[in-house]
Amino acid sequence: MSDHIFNVLFMCTGNSARSIIAEAILNRIGAGKFKAFSAGSHPKGEIHPYAVQLLKSLNHDISSARSKDWNEFAAPGAPELDFAFTLCDDAANEACPVWPGQPMTAHWGLPDPASVEGTEAEKHLAFADTYRMLNNRISIFISLPMNTLDKLALQKRLDEIGRELPKAG
Repeated sequence: MSDHIFNVLFMCTGNSARSIIAEAILNRIGAGKFKAFSAGSHPKGEIHPYAVQLLKSLNHDISSARSKDWNEFAAPGAPELDFAFTLCDDAANEACPVWPGQPMTAHWGLPDPASVEGTEAEKHLAFADTYRMLNNRISIFISLPMNTLDKLALQKRLDEIGRELPKAG
């Protein structure tokens, strides 16, 4: 099982900011152990420009990133998922498709940086805060001893990660 690469799906409604950022973070810091994907229930069809700018400024490869419907991951031939995380309350309250692989799920809700109003600096700060919070959660997630935790203990830890309160930047 140590050679197993875990497939992880991050979901939001629009798949334009939070889930795209999470996908980029996990694909970098979990490379070789995890493969991240993102999707939305009602994808916007484009990545938010502030998310693109932030990820590029942090040297993330987003060349293959795109806003897509979560039904792609329920279709024949889709990657078999090990984990599926909702990052917004709207997606968490929607009926999800049946995922191949019967992944473990958890809700890791975060405020939507795209909905922040204010100055350009305040908007960019919202995206930076989202990145920081997701990076913290994903770092905890990838450090879990997957091979030694039973399903119940692992589910408990996934839920705890989502309940951890974001710390002010």
